[in-house]
Amino acid sequence: MVGETRQGEKTVNANSAARADILLNIRRSVGDHAAICEAEYAAIPREYRHKGTADRSEILDLFASRLHDYDAVVYHCPAGAISTIVAAAMDARNKTSLLRPERLPQEWLPANRSFPVVDGLSYEEINRGEGVITGCVAAIAFTGTIMLRHSVGEGRRALTLIPDYHLCVVFADQVVETVPEGFARLKGMETQPLTTVSGPSATADIEMSRVKGVHGPRFLDVILVG
Repeated sequence: MVGETRQGEKTVNANSAARADILLNIRRSVGDHAAICEAEYAAIPREYRHKGTADRSEILDLFASRLHDYDAVVYHCPAGAISTIVAAAMDARNKTSLLRPERLPQEWLPANRSFPVVDGLSYEEINRGEGVITGCVAAIAFTGTIMLRHSVGEGRRALTLIPDYHLCVVFADQVVETVPEGFARLKGMETQPLTTVSGPSATADIEMSRVKGVHGPRFLDVILVG
């Protein structure tokens, strides 16, 4: 387990280092223009709303409403009952096993079900799984968006792309009202991989027919805790 976790951490660090090298090369190529571009970017008027005005219950209701609009299923969960709701969600989907990140809290996992650690598995092995369970780093009510930074506790990015089913645990205090507030939660994580999920994967690019599962899981369930 430790070896697999370290391997996952090395992959994330390698990806971040490669991204930093690419950006550095771009800055070197454009020379002094980089400082000009940064100054111009900083000078762009940002008159949009930066902070929400709704109270906590309104924010959570809006978040759940957006998820329902996207065909996601929302389970409301009191604190301390996560494993019970996880079991209910799995039963509703006829799931007996879900892949998980190595550091997912054990108290989230109900007994008599299987939760293999995904670290170290190949894409083919992930694809053969029944689905995945993860946490998140933040969520945005206005857009119904869940944000994952792919730390060792949230799993590899492949988990948001390959499995057909995603069960995500979101805590009430992780949900903010506006997009700027959501990205403010990511301060200090700018070089880390990030995935935003707004409902099950779907597209209407092909002949304007809506198709699910093109870019990620066809089914998304969210456990909203608190």
